[in-house]
Amino acid sequence: MFNNRQQPKKKRKSRTAFTNHQIFELEKRFLYQKYLSPADRDEIAQSLGLTNAQVITWFQNRRAKLKRDMEELKRTSSIPKSLQDPNTSSRTFTISDYSRNRRMARYCAR
Repeated sequence: MFNNRQQPKKKRKSRTAFTNHQIFELEKRFLYQKYLSPADRDEIAQSLGLTNAQVITWFQNRRAKLKRDMEELKRTSSIPKSLQDPNTSSRTFTISDYSRNRRMARYCAR
């Protein structure tokens, strides 16, 4: 049913469903190594039962998420000192604090 101009549509590859273990190991590695060498990529892919392409894509997406999160943190941290809670303004926030606050903000916005 295809005429000469139409090409059959390529099937899109299905989304990878990473296991909790795979995510844990990928996140652990990402904490200290944002960019992988080809050898590191091969090693991680093989140890987790993933393809190189899956590892490459996961790290690209994770770097993009980090960038988005850092930009949002910059926007939200530019609140004037007069509006900040004096009990928390001198405290150092961790990434987990930030993630917890984002989840709470999303929950409250519902």
